[in-house]
Amino acid sequence: MPAAGPLRPGSVDGRARRATVPRRTLADWDGAARRQDPLATILEQDAIRDPDLLAIRHGRMGASPWSYFRGAAAVMAADLASSPNTGIRVHLCGDAHVLNFGLWRTPERNLSFDLNDFDETLPGPFE
Repeated sequence: MPAAGPLRPGSVDGRARRATVPRRTLADWDGAARRQDPLATILEQDAIRDPDLLAIRHGRMGASPWSYFRGAAAVMAADLASSPNTGIRVHLCGDAHVLNFGLWRTPERNLSFDLNDFDETLPGPFE
């Protein structure tokens, strides 16, 4: 195995930030201490949705735990919002299921496998 080369500037910054938020802190979870009311989160999100479609959305979310999970990304985001993080910001995919990944070519004509659907992305912490 070849010797590792010098760290790129971003890697140095990332490692320095990791010192302030060790990986082990990412496993700590006390949901009761941080949790917003899930219903309040959903109702807050409903304020920006088409009122004529809300009954359909709520009916679908109530069909099963899986349906609720699929419709409640805002609840998960609220749960994770107060988790420790290094401050490194990335574009997060709120709809990262297998059908939203695929092959595509980069501008340099390299083949890449990555997200290919960005309609549910928001900036957020790397962790």
